[in-house]
Amino acid sequence: MDSIKVTRETQGLATLTPGQRAYEAKRAAKAGMTLEAWMRDKERRAKAEAAEAAKAARTEVALPGKKPGFFSRLMERAQRPL
Repeated sequence: MDSIKVTRETQGLATLTPGQRAYEAKRAAKAGMTLEAWMRDKERRAKAEAAEAAKAARTEVALPGKKPGFFSRLMERAQRPL
């Protein structure tokens, strides 16, 4: 199973351009990690953020609609016939 992980990591790193690879290596060094560990951690964080965003979107749908603002209500009243 470790060989599969290494292969997937290698594929992820192979898709980076030399400039992107250097940038990620610099960030990994600043964090005190290897480039491979940094990319694994980055992917894990991205998945967690996506799951959190999906969860927030589900709860946002459940909330009731927002009441119209002050000026919206004034304009609506102005459009009504006398």
